[in-house]
Amino acid sequence: MDLHIIGLLVENKPGVLNRVSGLFSRRGFNIESISVGVTENPDISRMTITLEGDEKVLEQVIKQLNKQIDVIKVTELKEDYVERELALIKVNASNPDERSEVMQVADVFRANIIDVSKKTVTIEVTGDQEKIDAIIDMVKKHGIKELAQTGVVAMNRGKKSIKKGEENE
Repeated sequence: MDLHIIGLLVENKPGVLNRVSGLFSRRGFNIESISVGVTENPDISRMTITLEGDEKVLEQVIKQLNKQIDVIKVTELKEDYVERELALIKVNASNPDERSEVMQVADVFRANIIDVSKKTVTIEVTGDQEKIDAIIDMVKKHGIKELAQTGVVAMNRGKKSIKKGEENE
């Protein structure tokens, strides 16, 4: 099964996220991740949904999404796009040696230390899923106290767009 990324433009109003996610659950499809935020136009939100499935599943999902009244545009992001995720990782670091090692790992991954306490260090890292997984793997030995990850946020590169009224170039 392949992982697919779908970009949607939807009306920015109450209940839209519920209706879109409900479409997936009613048909037995699992959402791997979903990110939603308002666009440069306050009346429109961008959703980025990742799902696992074959081409038949993807085709069915896109058709169903296009039938939703609040959905303005649906695009599968499959080539020439950028994607990022964000993770906050709170790691045990109760002594100076541990703290130093965790900070070095963060530096290697170009991550930011956003909080330090007597017993923990909190790291902020952005990148693709492989980068996020790699830093998590590196700090596991210290003990991860808490982990929060966003889903994928993605958009086409360059002139390509999923803006309302614009065709992909």
